[in-house]
Amino acid sequence: MKKHFLASVLVFICIHQVVQAEDFLQPFQGKSVSGIDTTTLTGKVMTGYQGWFNCEGDGADLGWTHWARNRSEQFGPGNITVDLWPDVSEYDPEKLYETGFQFRDGSHAKVFSSHDKKTVLLHFAWMREYGIDGAFIQRFANGLSDDKKRHHKNVLLANAREGANRNGRAYAVMYDLSGLAKWGTNIVRKDWKQLREKMRITGDPAYLHHEGKPVVTVWGIGFMNAGKPRDYTLSECRDLVEFFKQDGCTVMLGVPTGWRTLDRDCLPDPLMHEIIQMADIVSPWTPGRYREIEGVQRHGSTYWAPDKLWCDAKSLDYLPVVFPGFSWHNLKGAELGAIPRLKGKFLWSQFVAAKKAGAGMIYVAMFDEVDEGTAIFKCTNEPPTANGGKFLTYEGLSSDFYLKLTGVGAQMLRGEIPISEVTPDIY
Repeated sequence: MKKHFLASVLVFICIHQVVQAEDFLQPFQGKSVSGIDTTTLTGKVMTGYQGWFNCEGDGADLGWTHWARNRSEQFGPGNITVDLWPDVSEYDPEKLYETGFQFRDGSHAKVFSSHDKKTVLLHFAWMREYGIDGAFIQRFANGLSDDKKRHHKNVLLANAREGANRNGRAYAVMYDLSGLAKWGTNIVRKDWKQLREKMRITGDPAYLHHEGKPVVTVWGIGFMNAGKPRDYTLSECRDLVEFFKQDGCTVMLGVPTGWRTLDRDCLPDPLMHEIIQMADIVSPWTPGRYREIEGVQRHGSTYWAPDKLWCDAKSLDYLPVVFPGFSWHNLKGAELGAIPRLKGKFLWSQFVAAKKAGAGMIYVAMFDEVDEGTAIFKCTNEPPTANGGKFLTYEGLSSDFYLKLTGVGAQMLRGEIPISEVTPDIY
């Protein structure tokens, strides 16, 4: 009798977990408010939304993912991968998780989890408040075969969908192929079919469309890893792009900086150009490709301007990537603040260079990436360093400075304010 009872309990738990997971794969039934025009990417400043931060006790059963080096151990000094500390003063206190880091008064610092709906809704409310048009929701393909990771991704996507609808923002799926094995792209096809058939995601009012079709991004085509090709091939990438095109999508490609000239960080393979011309939008990756304002200006004239001309000649849209700074001291042991933010001057110089190169749309990397120091959301100038932590700050600027700056950048992109080399006085 006891064995039958335990078996019944286990079956109930498994069924409950499956049903719970499936709840997030239903069509959106909530309220959708009017806001930005989700029928076009033109004139938009979109940001990347990683949503990959988990905490012990958040319900995802993924431990301290992307906060700690060892996610199964306490997130604290000696077990950390982030270089910025989020300003959590506006989060629901019940949705914050205590860490091992301490402030000067001895209290323990807390962080958020991307698994919590209230947290994601707050982030999208900030996008609305500061004039950011929406987000590309990162969906790393190499985690889709793991049940727990896939469940978290589905929860995140469902919550981002609700956040976008509630706040009149746009969102779209961005598949990142990084880390996939050879022929691993097959899992992307399966996943996309599920999103379309079960979530009916592309029929959602907030889902971003362009040229009359839903936008989907395939990021990571043609990149070199330490001078070698990635395991998944250009041939299978071509097949994946063809799949999305046949499914009636506007396809955006995340490609290396050297995609046009087939050099630098790009595979020297002419198949790259064939794949790119099958797509609709080209978005070359830039973090780490320049490190100071003079480098931004050179990049704009050497890459962005001729890239844009090439795309115009091929009837492709062009989406340059800008970023506020870069640091992975705690993640990789590199210099803290390796690419300095310069109190916003570095990011603003990129907005100006992209506009001068003829960009009609811009991608800001990233909204929430504190682990590589590229976040634009609210971060604190008083991180918990009393017991050994070492972090960047926003150099004394307000915690919302980069949200404000991104919103002003969107105004400049659309011609609502004139181009100016001087960083806006929004301190």
